[in-house]
Amino acid sequence: MNSTYLNSLKNKTEIHIEMVCLGNICRSPMAAAVLHNKSSNFTKPKFLVSSSGTSEWHKGEGPNHNSLQVWESAGYKYEHVSRPFSADLFDQRDLILVMDLANKANILKSARNKADIDKVMLLRSFDPRLINLDTTAPDAESLQVPDPWGEEITAYREVLQVVESSIDGLIKYFKD
Repeated sequence: MNSTYLNSLKNKTEIHIEMVCLGNICRSPMAAAVLHNKSSNFTKPKFLVSSSGTSEWHKGEGPNHNSLQVWESAGYKYEHVSRPFSADLFDQRDLILVMDLANKANILKSARNKADIDKVMLLRSFDPRLINLDTTAPDAESLQVPDPWGEEITAYREVLQVVESSIDGLIKYFKD
């Protein structure tokens, strides 16, 4: 985690965050829903969150039914339409939080400079249980949010727990 870059964001009144997964129908909209709801009353910093995918497979679709059901049953309200990630988001977002190493590699391919690269991090690097893992070592595999697509609803519930823990860590990082 690039703490120098992250520390520079602590003085901002608004932090624009993009959540990214593969299809933008399961994990990234769930993460956006959780952050949006958990931070809705914050004034400094105010988190502005959106999500996208590294593919166009589900462009224009709503969230996966199981993903939506799980976040709504947990009390989160969030409207979502899938869209692909585009390089112009580097100019519009302060943080680009990816769900897994493949997403990270795909996003980094479109990075134009070091400033773009500094914005890209694994969401789970904020998970308090995993905060000391090296994101550049083999440990980084432990920092992936598993993809529940095609799995039973229990997999989506497990992803929600991982996402909530990571979002709680993200909020704590910026509120402390």
